[in-house]
Amino acid sequence: MAISDMLSKSAPPRASRGQHKGIALTVIAATQLMVVLDATIVNIALPHIQDALKFSTTNLSWVINAYTLTFGGLLLLGGRAGDILGRRRVFIAGVLLFGLASLLGGFAENGTMLLASRALQGIGGAICSPTAFALIATNFEEGPERNRAFGVFSAVAGSGAAIGLLAGGVLTEYLDWRWVFFVNVPIAILIAVAAPMYINESERREGTFDLPGALTSTLGLVSLVYGFIHAASDGWSDTVTLVAFAAGALLLAGFVVIEQRTAQPITPLHLFRDRNRTGGLIMMLCLAAAMFGIFFYVTLFVQRVLGYSPLKAGVAFLPISVAIIIAAQLASVFQARLGPKPFMAGGAVLVTAGLAWLTQTSADSSYVAGVLGPTVTFGFGMGLIFVPVMLIAVAGVADNETGAASGLLNSVQQIGGSLGLSILTTVFANAAVSEGKSQAADFMQNAPAEAKAHFQQTGQFPPGSTWANEVLAYGISQAFIVGVVFAAVALLVSIFVIKAKAGDLPTGSGAGVAL
Repeated sequence: MAISDMLSKSAPPRASRGQHKGIALTVIAATQLMVVLDATIVNIALPHIQDALKFSTTNLSWVINAYTLTFGGLLLLGGRAGDILGRRRVFIAGVLLFGLASLLGGFAENGTMLLASRALQGIGGAICSPTAFALIATNFEEGPERNRAFGVFSAVAGSGAAIGLLAGGVLTEYLDWRWVFFVNVPIAILIAVAAPMYINESERREGTFDLPGALTSTLGLVSLVYGFIHAASDGWSDTVTLVAFAAGALLLAGFVVIEQRTAQPITPLHLFRDRNRTGGLIMMLCLAAAMFGIFFYVTLFVQRVLGYSPLKAGVAFLPISVAIIIAAQLASVFQARLGPKPFMAGGAVLVTAGLAWLTQTSADSSYVAGVLGPTVTFGFGMGLIFVPVMLIAVAGVADNETGAASGLLNSVQQIGGSLGLSILTTVFANAAVSEGKSQAADFMQNAPAEAKAHFQQTGQFPPGSTWANEVLAYGISQAFIVGVVFAAVALLVSIFVIKAKAGDLPTGSGAGVAL
């Protein structure tokens, strides 16, 4: 998922102890798999989490955002910590923190406890994910050996989303939603025990931690996301909403000032001077916003409206992962010959088409027409875009800043997803309220007495009822109108901002993003 260090800035390569490099690679890859699949494994369990802990649909988005905000906001700091304190040491600390947070999430008895555990998971992921990648450079000799290790690592990262969908379905359906968190605990313990035995420690480097930059950026983004979600329930003119937006703006402005004045900033702002890189980051920001919305809202649709079980819902999402992987392979093979622009623009067109298709969602939509068609179209477009965006992120960057550049791409993906999901949630909530009012008269006239009693007690239509399905589907369709806007912005950027041509980019990528 996240890669915030590169071969060129890593410690001198050394072989791992003994002849157990296969075990060392297994430990490193297992950590990345644990972090990557955590997003999708939890997505499948969302309806069950909502029912168990009494989340509203708008507040349910925090189950995703609490993780992605802390992960994206602190990822670059986690990579820096590994460089300064020792990568293996920091790696183990991050894994144990991730495991502890997963244990707390599994035992959560209320929404507050679950969200706190998700934020802690994000911090653990931000610590262990960048150091996991960097440890490959520490433990495998440069050349074919290291290239094979990176190939395995990339394959695991790329398949994590699909594995998470299936695992989330199996665990939720046959055990309980809590097991999507508990499953991380034994894995984390095994990794923490094996790491000192089979993984070399890196040499420490001198440096400073940009804590003010990391905290102001993360808190500023949390404030903005809170403002959007609070606006969904209390309105745009509410005092708390306005204060949240103001605080977010001030904190992010402070972050820019801090980065300009810090000797070793967590985000070198001069990286944004390259128009291709900035354009690629804007595209990733916009497209991640739409992608997170698809995994969140379509998950609710297939389980609430179509009535799919968690396992069937996980299988229903597999085609989007397959489409992303196939398209990414095509882009990887042909972009050196054709250049990045055709893939970025063509991919953005497909993404826009897929999202526009989702705006037609209704309670009567079938799986094929309402889910499979639009999500595969979207996924294929995203796959075409991933590889050139990754290459653009690190093209022309000095060796000592490639880690910051690739880490910045991953941070933008997580941050864009969080902001986008919060904005879609605001639109969803307003549309759902409007549709609920229009359905109320029909409900009171035709609903059975038991359903009316439920409505009087909760103020909501009974889950699974015709009226509830209509409200949910309409809210989703309206939310994806905003997704179309995000995709359209990405399309415009690909046409008018990106100027890179064939031969301008490196042939291999040193960055990685979550699929």
